[in-house]
Amino acid sequence: QVQLVESGGGLVQAGGSLRVSCAASGRTFSSTIMGWFRQAPGKEREFVAAVTWRRGTTYYGDSVKGRFTISRDNAKNTVYLQMNSLKPEDTAVYYCAAGTAIATTPHNYNYWGQGTQVTVSS
Repeated sequence: QVQLVESGGGLVQAGGSLRVSCAASGRTFSSTIMGWFRQAPGKEREFVAAVTWRRGTTYYGDSVKGRFTISRDNAKNTVYLQMNSLKPEDTAVYYCAAGTAIATTPHNYNYWGQGTQVTVSS
C-alpha cells in the first residue's frame, strides 16, 4: 500500500502562484510514476502532470504546459506541483496519484490522495 497526502492548496488571485505538495509513504518503491490530476465540479478528472521517480522524466497536460512545473524529492518521498500564471479555469480539486506505468489516464494509477482544493479568483 502507498499512502498519499496532499497539502498546499488554497485561494489565489488570477495570475498568481501556488505550490501543492504530495507526501508519499508506505511501499513507495512499488510505484514508478507520480501524477497530479484535477477535477472541477461537473467535469471529468483531468491529467495535469506526472514525474517518474527514478529519472525525473516529466509529462504535462496541454492546458498547463509552460505554466506548471512538477518535481520530486526522492529523499523526502515528496512530489511538488508549482503552479504559475494561474487562471480561474485552473480551479479544481487537485489529486496526487501513484502508478506503476507511465500514463496520463486516471485508471492507470493505483493509489490516490484525498485531494486539495485550489481556487483561482478572477
